[in-house]
Amino acid sequence: MKEELRELWRYRELLFTIVERDLRIRYKNSALGFLWSLIIPIVTTGVLTFVYGYLANNGVSNFSAYVMAAYLPYLFFQQSILDSAQSVLSQVPLIKKIYFPRELLPLGIIIANFIHLLLGWLVFFAFLGFIYIRNPQVNPFQFSTIQLPLLMLISLFLSTGLGLIVSALNTFYEDVKYLTGVAMYLLFFLSPITYTSETVAYSAINQRTNGVLFSLYHLNPIAALSTGYRQALLAPVSITIGNTTHPPIGMKPMYLYIAAAVSVVALIGGYALFNRMKWRFVERP
Repeated sequence: MKEELRELWRYRELLFTIVERDLRIRYKNSALGFLWSLIIPIVTTGVLTFVYGYLANNGVSNFSAYVMAAYLPYLFFQQSILDSAQSVLSQVPLIKKIYFPRELLPLGIIIANFIHLLLGWLVFFAFLGFIYIRNPQVNPFQFSTIQLPLLMLISLFLSTGLGLIVSALNTFYEDVKYLTGVAMYLLFFLSPITYTSETVAYSAINQRTNGVLFSLYHLNPIAALSTGYRQALLAPVSITIGNTTHPPIGMKPMYLYIAAAVSVVALIGGYALFNRMKWRFVERP
């Protein structure tokens, strides 16, 4: 693996070119162009806030901020995995003609999506500033925001590792992209994006299991990361279930440690699997 990493470093300029190309052509023929990468999460957050914040009436003030804090990193994860699935398969004719490290294809797409995530955070902090201007008594900015780079690094490791696995497998088994799409759809609802982790903690089934459900739930790295992003960026929140208002709860750092460990294992294992399969890509008819 060391030799592959050295080769990857030698081709770093090609990686930058792939990233730049993806950023340029993604919205090339659209009127709004690059702004779509900001409009989509904003509109989605607005719809989710209306449905789950107002219609469901969970009693969380500034619920849109809590949705966006979890949705932006999930969107990065989802887009990275889904785009990676087709990254190698769509370039098989090119792979058969010239040599370059094949992992540049999924890595370029993942890095491009990571840049979209960075731009999304600019919108998020601008939104927090708007909240503060509207109500100066409520300070939405937290000192714990300094944890954001670490959380993003964990998300990047997890997305890269799984992206490499999906891109390699989908080159030979195209069912993988459909299974991945279903998994991303289900994972959205199995992670605290449209609701908070307090909802799980105070649910009747979690009470009956003495908190076992809450523990198992946060073994999902995306659930742990979603809660971690919220706790790092926003103040703790109380929620209303029925006619009862419940206080906020903390999440044990252990779950983030587990998510970090899973991400590192996924990155190393995904890169190893990709390197083992990449020499067979030219055999793809």
